[in-house]
Amino acid sequence: MRRWIVLAAVLVFAACGKDKEIDAPAKLLPFAATLKVNRAWTANVGYKKAAGLRLGLGLALDGNRIYAAGHKGDLVALDATTGRQVWRVNTKLELAGGAGVGNGMVAIGSSRGDVLAVSLSNGAKLWSVRLNGEVLAPPAISDRVVVVRTVDGKLHGLAPDDGHELWSQEQQVPRLSLRGTSRPVLTGELALCGFDNGKVMAVNVLDGSVQWEATVSPPHGRTELERLIDIDSAVDVVGQDVYAVGFQGRIAMLALDNGQVWWSHEASSYRGLGYDDDALYMSTADGDVVSMRRRTGAELWRQNALAHRLLSKVAISNDALVTADFQGYVHWLDKSTGALIARERAGKFRISTPPVVSGNMVYVINDAGGITAFKVQPIPGAPRPKAPPAPATDKGAPATPPDTAPAPTNTAPAPTDAAPAPADQGSDAPKTQN
Repeated sequence: MRRWIVLAAVLVFAACGKDKEIDAPAKLLPFAATLKVNRAWTANVGYKKAAGLRLGLGLALDGNRIYAAGHKGDLVALDATTGRQVWRVNTKLELAGGAGVGNGMVAIGSSRGDVLAVSLSNGAKLWSVRLNGEVLAPPAISDRVVVVRTVDGKLHGLAPDDGHELWSQEQQVPRLSLRGTSRPVLTGELALCGFDNGKVMAVNVLDGSVQWEATVSPPHGRTELERLIDIDSAVDVVGQDVYAVGFQGRIAMLALDNGQVWWSHEASSYRGLGYDDDALYMSTADGDVVSMRRRTGAELWRQNALAHRLLSKVAISNDALVTADFQGYVHWLDKSTGALIARERAGKFRISTPPVVSGNMVYVINDAGGITAFKVQPIPGAPRPKAPPAPATDKGAPATPPDTAPAPTNTAPAPTDAAPAPADQGSDAPKTQN
């Protein structure tokens, strides 16, 4: 059985710190707000300190219910409009990867490799199984299979009726990799997943056969730190196109049928991508938010006002983008320009999992299990942010960061507390294979 020893990775980073100073997070400055954001409700799913480790306990939305899991074992279903608790179960597990929703069930994973499925309607236990690896990402569920990724590099296909293993596939795990795993994605008869070796694999869900595998980010560099190339975020499937991004690697567009790489550019992100009809949106490992053309990967704009703030994945909310940071702030950016247009704080704890958007509602859960729902609406009469300058070329060259909008009557002030260096930066530290 493989074990992941984080202490060794922390010591590696400590050694690096003697040679290179850690970049300080950007201070939050005032800007012209064009969105009004109100807190609709709050809830809590419970918290158990997990030695500062990054977990995959994000929110899942299905219909008018929000599902959330806490590390100390609670799993809850909440009314998405009011925050009212519909049901709550105590699994008595140290939950680390949750919650996947589909086929009438909620499936979650634990730090010890447990996978538990409960009824979507009332939380009643359906089945549980034990896998030989920590589960740090939500399972993907269909009526034919429940797909689970474990930290030992394995992709498991489980039967939806009782959880017995139907098949498994494996990719080699480098000796040093980031703590975290890519969430599996189901499309048609394929399960797609990214791996710590910089590859994306497509597996047939019926028999577990590998349909294709593609290298998105080949390793480079002389040291193991330089060769970190994890794909820790879920791939995105849009029609017949697959988009993936790796840490210290590349962002690429692949063909769904055979994995052929249509284009790729250098990039570094462990959070993943958001997308709409025309563009991709990425929060980079350095804290920039970037917009790119979907068909070519050419950069449209780049916003660096949130640099080094350990941003979450970018979510799409009408004409805005939403991301959150290590101090619990939630930031809205104009989708066409990248200008900051709203900011609210959900609490003092870090938000590392993606915001969830439904209509004009945005939901976040922080790393202490606190859930906050925001209602968003435009400010009447507020001018739209200025259009960004045109990129120099259409080949991925960085564009100049956009100007912010002229100040309307509502202005978002800078927070009174200055941004210190992230206290939990070790939560994204690499893990080593022993």
